[in-house]
Amino acid sequence: MTEKHSSYDASDIQVLEGLEPVRLRPGMYIGGTDEKAWHHLPVEIMDNSIDEAVAGFAKKITVNLIDSKTIEITDDGRGIPVDEHPKYPGKSALEVILTTLHSGGKFNNNVYKTSGGLHGVGSAVVNALSSNMDVTILRDGYQWHQTFSRGKVTSPIERGVATKNHGTKIRFTLDDEIFGANAVFKPIKIYRMARAKSFLSRGIKIDWICNPELLTDDMNIPATTTFYYPNGVSDFLAEKTDSKPRILPRMFSGSLDFPDDSGRVEWALTFLTDENGAASDDGFFASYCNTIATIDGGTHESGFKSAITRGIKAYGEKTNNKAASTIVSDDVFDSVAAIVSVFYKTPQFLGQTKEKLSNPEIARYVENALRDPWEMFLASDPKTSNALLSFIINLANARIKTKQVKDIARKTPTKRIRMPAKLADCSKHGVEGTELFIVEGESAGGTAKQARDRATQAIMPLRGKVLNVLSNSDEKFSANRELNDLIDIIGAGTAKDWNDDKLRYEKIIVMTDADVDGSHIASLLMAFFYQYMPQLIYGGHLYLSCPPLYKFTCGTESFYVDSDEELEELKNGKYKNKKVEISRFKGLGEMMPNQLKETTMSPKTRRLIRIELPPRTDDGAEDTEKTRTIVTELMGKKPEFRFRFITEHAQFVKDLFV
Repeated sequence: MTEKHSSYDASDIQVLEGLEPVRLRPGMYIGGTDEKAWHHLPVEIMDNSIDEAVAGFAKKITVNLIDSKTIEITDDGRGIPVDEHPKYPGKSALEVILTTLHSGGKFNNNVYKTSGGLHGVGSAVVNALSSNMDVTILRDGYQWHQTFSRGKVTSPIERGVATKNHGTKIRFTLDDEIFGANAVFKPIKIYRMARAKSFLSRGIKIDWICNPELLTDDMNIPATTTFYYPNGVSDFLAEKTDSKPRILPRMFSGSLDFPDDSGRVEWALTFLTDENGAASDDGFFASYCNTIATIDGGTHESGFKSAITRGIKAYGEKTNNKAASTIVSDDVFDSVAAIVSVFYKTPQFLGQTKEKLSNPEIARYVENALRDPWEMFLASDPKTSNALLSFIINLANARIKTKQVKDIARKTPTKRIRMPAKLADCSKHGVEGTELFIVEGESAGGTAKQARDRATQAIMPLRGKVLNVLSNSDEKFSANRELNDLIDIIGAGTAKDWNDDKLRYEKIIVMTDADVDGSHIASLLMAFFYQYMPQLIYGGHLYLSCPPLYKFTCGTESFYVDSDEELEELKNGKYKNKKVEISRFKGLGEMMPNQLKETTMSPKTRRLIRIELPPRTDDGAEDTEKTRTIVTELMGKKPEFRFRFITEHAQFVKDLFV
């Protein structure tokens, strides 16, 4: 143990106060410090105004893009409370809300039945990451004003002129210390955001104002306009699709409450075609929860798709159309233009920025809400419904034919096998350019599926540590479903009956966490391939991925770090005494899909280590003794050797693919 570590005591424990954690680790609160992150800040403030409107206390919101770094959002709601907070004597509720995490009125369902803000986190986070924030409140008969900078108060709350009006106005400026000098708001993004909030909040007017100097001709957006959709999502969908060929003469839309007054669902749906009546490429499916865009979908999407798909199939059964039994959800939604929006008291999301809804009960609520209206909609116009059914059946037939062609290309000509359900196969015909990623765990597998190139990259998640084939019997190996699935997926057989012509992928890539457990799993898999598929290694088909350990950010510079040693060199070298942000990747499953793609999966930016064996001798034998010694050590009881072996050899390997 070094002297540095032996002196570890209470004085080494750092306590962060107020909003310091947000400034130190902004990625934990808004997903990073990139363009997507800083455009999330006005969403948080706007969501608070929307919550006031949805609750019935506001009717008008104004979004004013003042300059490239400053935005002002105003509403005519009740106004943030300004009286003294009972738990914090001498501080107004306004100051507590904007300088304290996990404060606000959204923990109390009596104040907001549903909300889209970050439940007491959003406004404070925006304040922490702004160089300046200026707040004006109209309530209790007066105008109130207070200013902040980087999460701290810069002026006491002051009472101004008398007024009968009410509402909240918040102006803030992006902090270059966090986001860099090049961070600017893009008008088109803010414009679309304001428009979306409007159609998701029926009857709410949102005024858009933008400094004309920020606009260019290619943006094709006005400097001022008012968004107003009295019928919500159906008005917006009509605006988007009325000029396009459609199957349904009228849109399927509506709104229904969930049981026990827990929330409601609103939806709008139509089916688009091209000029020849074929499926259109202009379709889209957007989903929202409490006006937050759920980019990665979730349970509300699942319930919606299930209701629509089952309804179509049920209609086919009622009309004795047997071909309807072949329909799956992808057929129904191949050419759909649809929006589903739910409002719910207690939403649960995957990730702080709320891109996937996870409440399991919402799938059931949405499906039950849509079932009867959809069936009645189809029954009300048999002629149109029959045309829709035929249209979808044609899509199903095309899918089945395409799959048959792919199956012929993907599978061996002599062996028809059913691929394991966990395999997310690639769609490319043939072997050239295809890759199979063997991934540690379902969580990492899910992230990898989002990050992959679907055409060329297949994903096979494993349950965890695989069988050690060198210390178990052949009988135990034969009974191991997971390893035998890998043999079937790879397709070329085992050592005794290997056939290169049946190989289904050009590269087999072992992708595990950058820790001791991940290294152990990688070594178990390498032992498996060495024992049962050495031809895979000799043919240059087996690789190890190189995921990073850290993300290192300093100002506008951001890059990935592969080792603790490299991190220490950066901290004590070029970036010494500079403000840096260091994110530790605990596992592949905790990476954002775009991070996993950039660092570990994209051929343009990743690094791979090709696994090699000693060359064969002239008579075809290998250097058995040396190789088996290494493999035996790798499969021993000391994981430290495995981890050291992989990391040390990774530094010197010459065959890196970038």
